[in-house]
Amino acid sequence: MTLSEIADGLEVTASQRDRGVAVADDTETPLADRLAEHADDLPCTPEATATLVDAYTAGRSVGDAAREAGVTPMTGAKALHRCGVEGVCPLAPSRRGAVRDWLDGRLARSEAVALAGGDEAEFALATYVETHDPPAAVAEAVDAHVAGSAPLGGSGGSTGSAGSARGDDDALGGALGSPDGLR
Repeated sequence: MTLSEIADGLEVTASQRDRGVAVADDTETPLADRLAEHADDLPCTPEATATLVDAYTAGRSVGDAAREAGVTPMTGAKALHRCGVEGVCPLAPSRRGAVRDWLDGRLARSEAVALAGGDEAEFALATYVETHDPPAAVAEAVDAHVAGSAPLGGSGGSTGSAGSARGDDDALGGALGSPDGLR
């Protein structure tokens, strides 16, 4: 049986998000400087946004990242969303349908809040997420920054090193061992 016979009748029923070619940013330009030209698209200063991104991608909560950046948690969540960071909307995708129905005029606001199951602040943030897409240039700058500063991101970026082939900051550490231990 050939490959074409095996693949006969197969069809793609789901799509993937095309993220393009992986970006390696060697400019070493601070994220705040890259965001400066898009300051009008952000709910806080580029400096605060850069602090938010760094703190949030390091594993801190939105509230902790916002405190570090000197903004309210709501502003922090909005800024992270505008940067293309996923997961900052407090409502599940199925519950955001109620927000979309309200925005489209199919539901009264009180009904939409009740159906969404969150409080007023969560509903307001979900409304912001539904009505403000991340600007592509901002999301690309943040993606490049995060990719360049990831522990396994290679030798480029802010925390990379010119250590061993696996990198001195390798998250697996000594877990790989040496080939001699395989005998």
